[in-house]
Amino acid sequence: MIIRSFETPQEVARATADLFVEKAQKAVEARGRFSVCLSGGNTAKAIHDHLVNRTDIPWEHTYVFWGDERTVPRDHPDSNVGAGFSTLLDKVPVPADHIFAIDGGLEPQEAARTYELALAEYFEGRPPVFDLVLLGIGEDGHTASLFPGTHAIREEERWVVAPYIPSKDMYRITLTAPLINQARLVVIAGYGENKAKAIYEVLLGKHQPDQYPAQLIRPDGGKLYWLLDSAAASALPAGFAQTA
Repeated sequence: MIIRSFETPQEVARATADLFVEKAQKAVEARGRFSVCLSGGNTAKAIHDHLVNRTDIPWEHTYVFWGDERTVPRDHPDSNVGAGFSTLLDKVPVPADHIFAIDGGLEPQEAARTYELALAEYFEGRPPVFDLVLLGIGEDGHTASLFPGTHAIREEERWVVAPYIPSKDMYRITLTAPLINQARLVVIAGYGENKAKAIYEVLLGKHQPDQYPAQLIRPDGGKLYWLLDSAAASALPAGFAQTA
């Protein structure tokens, strides 16, 4: 696990974009394609703003997925998929048939099953191994839509589930931790002082994944990067995070 701290959110986004480019190039060179899982929220938008200006990404060999989605149609302002299109995919030349979107407009359990089938088809029935999974972290310690106290964080067999989130009063569709942990590289980006306590607990606190689900993210054979701005890293001991 590599933990890096940057002065500003913009620097975090730039560093995440750099890892995206590096992983994309290496994946295409090694396997002929780059399979990436996007996140949502403001963290994702800042990263996408850097990616759209890069000219060294093999978009024609890139296959795009999402780590989670709200149960809303794509044209809803809260849709992670919709945001992914408006901030990134509408601006770069990824072939349309390379984009695997979660359909948040379906009934939640159907949406989860449908996405699981799409993953099975793409990965030819084998357990999915993404080249890169991009994640954020919430001030409650959630990541993707793995929220504290929900059944999703205890799921060990399914790849995709649709838990009800009491704190949000809605269902979400999310990849499960065992699936995420198959990835070759996972990057968790965090901004803001409101995330500092959760980040401390996830990285240095007692192992309580039911309370801090991001503790579950530990890639089995891949790498894990935490990229934080100085505010998000402010509760960590001096020297714990590499400074850039």
